Amino acid sequence: MVRRLAQVLRARVRREEESEMPTKRAAVALILRLSAAGALELLMIKRATFEGDPWSGHVALPGGRQEPGDASLERTAVRETWEETAIDLEVSGRVLGALDDVHPRTPRLPPLVITPFVAVLERDVPLVLSREVADAFWVRVSALQDPVASKDVELEVGGGPRRVSSFAYEDHVIWGLTERILRQFLEIVGNA
Repeated sequence: MVRRLAQVLRARVRREEESEMPTKRAAVALILRLSAAGALELLMIKRATFEGDPWSGHVALPGGRQEPGDASLERTAVRETWEETAIDLEVSGRVLGALDDVHPRTPRLPPLVITPFVAVLERDVPLVLSREVADAFWVRVSALQDPVASKDVELEVGGGPRRVSSFAYEDHVIWGLTERILRQFLEIVGNA
């Protein structure tokens, strides 16, 4: 499956987001591993809560903003993964390719373009969470593919209730940018 996924990612033409206004760039990592039972799993994190952080407490993928020293957005994803989880993708895994860029759909969020990178761990490594991460957990990709996991939920967003698409996994609600990235990923997995 991982080999087919890498082939599909290499063969596709990805959509890159262009912006006329000054926009910051960021990258996230969809980190895959095979469980002991042979199931494909994806690493998710729950961000710690910080005042003024619009993504505080959200379930997300490891990642963050590009810094001046980052040679590429792929390097940003690798660096942020290391900082947040202590997974060194250059030592314990490899990046398979990138998905289409995404950006926030609401003007209340900072102008940002995010490039999601798909990576695979080649051996199991312990997670060591930074203070930016409250929790981390592995989700079976098949659990996200189950139609029961996909639902619309009402959340308190920006001072009022809003109905959003989401994935439900155990007691977690995965929505927003992460939900959109996961839908894109699952479509590619379905084609692999």
